[in-house]
Amino acid sequence: MFSTKTRSVLVMAVLAMVLIPLAASWFAYPSTHLPPGFGIFPPQFVEEPPGFNLTVFIVLALLEAAFAVFLIFPQWFGFKPVAPSPAPTPLALPWWFWVGAVATLFFWWLMWTRTTPFGDLVYYAFTPMWWGFIFVLDGLTFRYSNGYSLFASRPKTFLISAIVSIGGWYFFEYFDYFALGNWYYPNTDIPALSHTTIVWIFIFAYTTVWPAVFEWYTLLNAFPKIAGRYSQGPALALPAKPMLSLSFVLFAAVPFWPYPLFWAMWIAPLIGIAGILMMCGIWTPFTDLAKGNWSPVLLMALSSLFNGFFWEVWNYGSAHPELPVTNPNYWIYDIPYVNVIHIYAEMPLLGFAGYLPFGVLVWVVFIWAGKVFGFNTDLLKSGTGQ
Repeated sequence: MFSTKTRSVLVMAVLAMVLIPLAASWFAYPSTHLPPGFGIFPPQFVEEPPGFNLTVFIVLALLEAAFAVFLIFPQWFGFKPVAPSPAPTPLALPWWFWVGAVATLFFWWLMWTRTTPFGDLVYYAFTPMWWGFIFVLDGLTFRYSNGYSLFASRPKTFLISAIVSIGGWYFFEYFDYFALGNWYYPNTDIPALSHTTIVWIFIFAYTTVWPAVFEWYTLLNAFPKIAGRYSQGPALALPAKPMLSLSFVLFAAVPFWPYPLFWAMWIAPLIGIAGILMMCGIWTPFTDLAKGNWSPVLLMALSSLFNGFFWEVWNYGSAHPELPVTNPNYWIYDIPYVNVIHIYAEMPLLGFAGYLPFGVLVWVVFIWAGKVFGFNTDLLKSGTGQ
């Protein structure tokens, strides 16, 4: 158990992250003291960002290509091959896999076709589709993990992750106001739905983010060869205090330079929350880097990336221009400099890399919440903090 003092430190650090960009906006926007569009929910279009910049595009493309090489060929970067433990014999798929599969397919079809025989149900398709998919992933994990899954083995953690997901995504939406809207929701003016109803639709949709990412993580860890792929690499001890300090600097700078620092909204919360956890002696995905175990960080990052493909493809197919608007959760990106090359997705091609740090951010927010509110945040059967 953690002391009241430790909990207070954790809370004060996150409160500072919330207040710093708000205070900086007082000076960055001398007439309004707030960025344009601040507080409008769901967030709407604010203004056109700077257009395509070839230099920025090339630099980001090279960095992402280098990271892809790192993931595909870890042995080139000092990682040692690991003899995987024998994989357990796959079990039969559990009943909730089949229920989830039916729900996913039905609501996917409903969301993309905008069919009306089911009345207003079409407006609510997004969330049950995603919960169906979450149970599909959980069922696959159960099959390949010898009966272990979050729903079957850690139902309390499974439920709490959905609750944390609501606050966690609101936390992220809040920071996006200061970046002048890296994304926004253009389909929220639907005559058949009141604003209150749309807000509730968004709240329920937010329950799906954390559980979906965690399900991918437990599924990847069900395969020993994948689970151990990055477990014996070079040791890298990250400095906790500088991470927290840099986080505060970025939060203060974004209101003044929202477009050059558009990427900071993916990085500042991550390094700040991880930094304060590490300063308090609490395990984070970065802790094992000091021992050469990169698996927690990289597998959670990949979990978010894999899930991101489904997020983007399903989102893209729900808003074809010649069909009626029926998905209030549909989003569009307004990213400066690199908002080009869209392949069946509103997300630009290079933007998918943002899912990598986002996955780790999801985890550290969950760990932070667990230490503040006193619940278990273990995701894997081993119960080693992961």
